[in-house]
This record gives sequence, structure tokens and C-alpha cells, in this order.
Amino acid sequence: MPRYGVGKRPRTIGMYKQTTRSIEVRVIPLYLEGQSTPEEDHFVWAYQVAIENTGDETVQLINRYWHITDANGRILEVRGAGVVGEQPVLGPNETFEYTSGTPLATPSGIMLGSYQMKTREGESFDVAIPAFSLDSPHDHGHVH
Repeated sequence: MPRYGVGKRPRTIGMYKQTTRSIEVRVIPLYLEGQSTPEEDHFVWAYQVAIENTGDETVQLINRYWHITDANGRILEVRGAGVVGEQPVLGPNETFEYTSGTPLATPSGIMLGSYQMKTREGESFDVAIPAFSLDSPHDHGHVH
């Protein structure tokens, strides 16, 4: 989990949510002023994620995929097993929450992605992570 730095509170940007097949994903991005050095083109965000199973079947998060685009159009794709070292199992009405982060070389960007889930019966399906904006107070003239 990212540290926020002494005396610096993260700047909350907003909440984004999307539901796929009874799995609701909520994301709150936070700009981390205390970890960013704008004069060196280093901007850091944390993002808090809540994954809630509003359905009646138990699922497990197997893999993640992130598509990160900075203000210059550079794209980074990240794929991997689980999230923050875990592959959580979510029964009906259960929620898994975690915090992670990403740096960019520009003062703004956009992230979106998906989680690959698997049912107890072995069926795999993708759950959309809503597109969310990474905006810092150092961004001038960009609208997301």
C-alpha cells in the first residue's frame, strides 16, 4: 500500500463504478502530491478498489489487466495473477478491497482494465474495470 508522505494528504479525484455480471467494481483515484516530483516529470497516484459480488454465485479473481495511457498517448499494459499478491474468493454479498498505485511521466492519464473471474464450476468471465481519470493539480488544459 502506498505511503502518502508526512503532512501531505492525497487529493481525491472522484469515484468510478461499473458492474459486469453482478460484480461491481468501484475505483477512487488519489493523486499523491507527497510522492510526486512534477519538476522531474514524476506524478504518482494511488487507486482504491472495491470489488463487490452482488450476485448469488461464488467467484474467484484469477488475473488482472490494466491499460494505462498518459497525457502524451503512451500506453502501458499490465497483466498478472490476482491483485496485490492475492486471488480473492468472493461469495455472494462479499467485497474485497485493496489499494495500489501507478506513476506517470505526465500530470494526467487514464486507466481502465478488467479482472478475469472464475466460478466454482470453472467458467471464466471478464469483469470490466471502469475507465478512470488520473488528474493532478499540475495538469493545465486537459479534459478527461
